[in-house]
Amino acid sequence: MNPYTDLPQDAFWSPAVAQKHMLDISGLWKAPFPISTKTRIATYGSCFAQHFSRALVARGYSWLNAEPAPRGIPEAEARRFSYGVFSSRTGNIYTTSLLLQWVEWALEKRVPPAIHWEKDGRIHDPFRPTVEPDGFGSVEEMLASRRSCIAAFRKSILESNLFVFTLGLTESWWDTEGGFEYPMCPGTHAGTFDPARHMFRNQDYSFVRANLVKAITLVREHRDKGPRILLTVSPVPLTATNSGNHVLVATMESKSILRAVAGNVAASLKGVGYFPSYEIINSPVFRGTFFEPNLRGVNGHGVAHVMNCFFAGLGADERVELTKSASPRRMFRRNQPRSPSTDDLKCDEEILDAFGGRDEDNNSHR
Repeated sequence: MNPYTDLPQDAFWSPAVAQKHMLDISGLWKAPFPISTKTRIATYGSCFAQHFSRALVARGYSWLNAEPAPRGIPEAEARRFSYGVFSSRTGNIYTTSLLLQWVEWALEKRVPPAIHWEKDGRIHDPFRPTVEPDGFGSVEEMLASRRSCIAAFRKSILESNLFVFTLGLTESWWDTEGGFEYPMCPGTHAGTFDPARHMFRNQDYSFVRANLVKAITLVREHRDKGPRILLTVSPVPLTATNSGNHVLVATMESKSILRAVAGNVAASLKGVGYFPSYEIINSPVFRGTFFEPNLRGVNGHGVAHVMNCFFAGLGADERVELTKSASPRRMFRRNQPRSPSTDDLKCDEEILDAFGGRDEDNNSHR
C-alpha cells in the first residue's frame, strides 16, 4: 500500500494521455467554485481573453459589459472601437502590474497621469493607444473617455461575481519620471520613444506575483464577498521580444513565469482558481494542431477546444450541451481543413510585427 495505489486514472500518463486520441483526453479542468449562467463575469487581459467573453455570451452566460457601445452602432464598428471586447474599454492588459495600475485608478488609490500622445493632428491615449483607431479630436475628449473607462472598470470589479484575467506578458515599458506603466512601448503606435525616460523591464516571478496578489487584495477590500478570481495564461507566443534573447527562448521564459505565478496564487489564495488555456494549446500531446501556420495564432479549432474544456468543467448540464452542439472530435478531424482564426481580435502587441519585416501570416491571438 502506498499513496499511488488509490489514485484515479487521470493521475497516470499512460491511461490518461498516451492510450487516448488527443481529442479524447478529458477532465483537464474542473471548476474550483460554482459558475452558472447567473454568475456575473468580467473578463480582462491579453487578446486571448476575448475568446472567453465571446463564448460566454454565445452560451447564454452573464458576461458583464460595463461600457457598452452607443445605441445604433453596428457590431463590427463597435468592436473596431473596442466596445464589447473586454468588460470595459481598457484595451489589452498584458501584465499583472498593468492590472494593478487599473485597479488603483478605479479605486482612487492613485490618479492617472494627464498625459497624451499626438500623431497626425490626432490625440491618442497612452494607456489605451488603440481603442480609438483614428485618435481623439482633442485632449479633453481623450481624458473624458479615459474617465468613463475607469468608471466602467470600477463598475466591473465591484459588480462582478467572477473576474477572469488572462496573463499575457512579462515584458513591459515604464515611465521613469512618473513611475507608471504603458501597455505598449511608446513610439510603436503613437508617441515618441525617449531612451532617457522610457525603461524596459522584463518582470521576474516575484514582481509578477506581488502585483497580482496586491490587485486581487485591493479588489476584495471593497467587497463583502468576492469576486472570485479565475486566472489563465495566454497560450500564444510573443510577437517580439526586447529581452536580448531569441524570441522562442524569451517566450518560454515569459510563459513559464506567468504559469508558475498563476498556479501559486490559485493555490495560495482562497476563491482563486486556474484554468489551463496554456496547457491545452501548448502541450506536446496536441502536436501543434491548434496553431496557425505562423505558429503563433491559435486557429478556430484550438479556440473551440479550449472553450469546450472550460464549459465541460462547469458541470453535467454544460457537458450535455457540448454533446448536442459540437464535440471536439466532430469539430476537428485529422484530415479536415483548419478553420481560419477570428481576425477581428483587438491585439495591441501585433503592431510590433511591423518592425520585424515581412510576415506572410500575422494573425496572432494572444
